Amino acid sequence: MKPSITLLAGLLLVHLAFAQRTILYCGRLIDPKSGQVSTEVSVVVSGGSIAAVQKGYLAASSGDKVIDLKARTVLPGLIDSHVHLEHETSPNAQLLGFTTSAAEGALQSTVYARTTLMAGFTTVRDVGGTGVNIALRNAINKGIVVGPRMLTAGKIISSTGGHADPTHGYREGLYAEPSYTETVADGKDACIKAVRQMYKEGADLIKITASGGVLSLEKDGSGAQFSEEELQAIVATAKDYGMRVAAHAHGAEAMKRAIRAGVTSIEHGTFMDDETIDLFKKYGVWLVPTIIAGKSVSDSALKPGYFPPIIAGKALAIGTKIQATFAKAYKAGVKIAFGTDAGVYAHGKNWMEFVYMTEAGIPAMEALKCATANAAELLGLSDRVGSLEAGKLADIIAVDGDPMRDIHAMGQVRFVMKEGVVYREE
Repeated sequence: MKPSITLLAGLLLVHLAFAQRTILYCGRLIDPKSGQVSTEVSVVVSGGSIAAVQKGYLAASSGDKVIDLKARTVLPGLIDSHVHLEHETSPNAQLLGFTTSAAEGALQSTVYARTTLMAGFTTVRDVGGTGVNIALRNAINKGIVVGPRMLTAGKIISSTGGHADPTHGYREGLYAEPSYTETVADGKDACIKAVRQMYKEGADLIKITASGGVLSLEKDGSGAQFSEEELQAIVATAKDYGMRVAAHAHGAEAMKRAIRAGVTSIEHGTFMDDETIDLFKKYGVWLVPTIIAGKSVSDSALKPGYFPPIIAGKALAIGTKIQATFAKAYKAGVKIAFGTDAGVYAHGKNWMEFVYMTEAGIPAMEALKCATANAAELLGLSDRVGSLEAGKLADIIAVDGDPMRDIHAMGQVRFVMKEGVVYREE
């Protein structure tokens, strides 16, 4: 029995759809994973993936789309391992918490997501919000909203009175709805329940506040806020559900407890000492430094009235130290993944972290590796993103200039492709 003409036509259309390719002519291509810089390279994209990366400008076939990036530098899509896409810094942040509806916050988050993608960050790890971040991730995955690929922690797990206790500073009678305090946990059993609750709500990972923080109304930004038993319960439960744990920590004791408990990453790491550095290396834990966040909050603290006095004092004491701590950790051989705490500063300026990293002594190529191959490994996505290789997702950006000569070129993104779809082309 011969196939019908209609069937043959359908099969031909399917074949043509899969045969169509996009070829990027790259004048300069940086591969941070290998540390190599190549010139005159073709990247072949088929569907949402990279089909080939080869030297020279490949001759296009009929039906191929060619994108000319010969005058630009091409890199893998960037990864920011520490963002908050639900909010952005403001001098009246506490008031906005009372006056902004969940719907308004959700709509605003879509703007921040788009801004982040257009800045060249095709993947992010959102490490805490109200739960809107889970809905935002889902909307991006469905193609409803334009934004980076997201992993999100949902709500942050905190101890009572800890950095992520959402009722901090409230007078009696102004406590939040129970749904906002379900991740305020004290004791082993409550910590286990909080992890399971975030799993139920759709989180990809768990975020905890192992120490105090800057932008909360608690008096101490460095003290440890979970016992080791509580931390061990959180990590063990997260592991049961296939989730990694990111630990916000400024103080050394908080970091030591979290590392011994088995967290995957420490966020900020401001006051680490030599013993903490040894533990980082012994346990293979990642540091996500967020230098730009430290500089941003310390700068804002100098503006009269921008922060309440208790926050301003912590911002000046903590924010100014993160860059030097990063330099010490890098030189000691601690594993570094790029993360900025976007939202603490204006979204879209994530690239400034590269400037601050290189100021602290890390070579430009290594800084770029932190935001590609390293960050992909931290997120558990190395098989999909973080490098320009056949079989990986086609997350590709291009910038004006040469970041190897001037890292400020990372602020000149002119082309953004995510999974084979072009979102920015200038």
